[in-house]
Amino acid sequence: MSEQAPAVADTDGIERIAAGYRRFAEVEAATASPLYARLAIAVAEDEELLRFLSGLPTGKRQPNLLFAAVRYLHGTPAGPAELRGAVLEEPDRLRATVLARATQTNEAARCTALLPFLGLIEGPLALIEVGASAGLCLYPDRYSYDYDGRPVGPPSPVHLTCTTTGAVPVPAALPEVTARIGIDLDPLDPADDADRAWLQALIWPGSAAEERRARLDAAATIAAREPVRMLAGHLLDRLPEAVGLVSTGSSAVVFHTALLPYVPLAQRKAFVELVRELPVRWIAQEGPGALPEVEAQLPDADEARGRFVLSLDGRPVAWTAPHGGRIDWFAGGWETIGR
Repeated sequence: MSEQAPAVADTDGIERIAAGYRRFAEVEAATASPLYARLAIAVAEDEELLRFLSGLPTGKRQPNLLFAAVRYLHGTPAGPAELRGAVLEEPDRLRATVLARATQTNEAARCTALLPFLGLIEGPLALIEVGASAGLCLYPDRYSYDYDGRPVGPPSPVHLTCTTTGAVPVPAALPEVTARIGIDLDPLDPADDADRAWLQALIWPGSAAEERRARLDAAATIAAREPVRMLAGHLLDRLPEAVGLVSTGSSAVVFHTALLPYVPLAQRKAFVELVRELPVRWIAQEGPGALPEVEAQLPDADEARGRFVLSLDGRPVAWTAPHGGRIDWFAGGWETIGR
């Protein structure tokens, strides 16, 4: 696909892009990042910005990627005018950054939803994260936790707090982890300054941004000191290999968060079939629509707005916050997973 904007506007395509930015503003960013919501609405109403986006490959047009690339190159825009200037004054530089980078948010706080399941699975554990980015969620045993005042684990530079409702199975201790394996099309290196800067740019501006930036730096320091085994490539190609690396006596746990929207539908279905065939436990944290067979089991799908679904082996058990810090356990969740 050409990197240049089309000479003739694709009206239908531009309207789809605008609709996507409006939805992002209204559903995803409205509460989490009012600035991003305002910027997204401005993009949806700006023909020149929409033309710029329409000249990008389909998978490179999403708001969080555009805004992260602008922040990576120019810092956080104060408002729509600064965003517009950053896009239109150096479009080639911005285009190159968008094409070279990807949305690879790596939020260690998502381990707050992972940990309760890890306490239920017989250990020791071999963790395999699909869409691992820099692998920061592969260290749940290196972080400390607080679930509604209940501490788990010794003190750590990465301390994660979580609010819960329902009978969340908070473990008494951290799991024993024997292997950490990541799979990613283009892994990031937590020891690389440019990759760390990109991860920082992916953090949405808002009330939690400063805390998230500090947590990212602390988690990246841990990861740089103890690198995971990272397999670069497609999940369908590398997952069987990753499972084959698990030593006898360890339970393989495959997990992912906010991965599947970036996977084409046919490949997504193939991944679900593959993971069900492998000798693993499967933990997913995904937004509405990512796993239709899981969503069909939800107690009330209408409550999914702005939240993720947490599931074990294809069975939903809780709502979670997209960036960690909250678990709302379903009534009957224990029966669902087989306590």
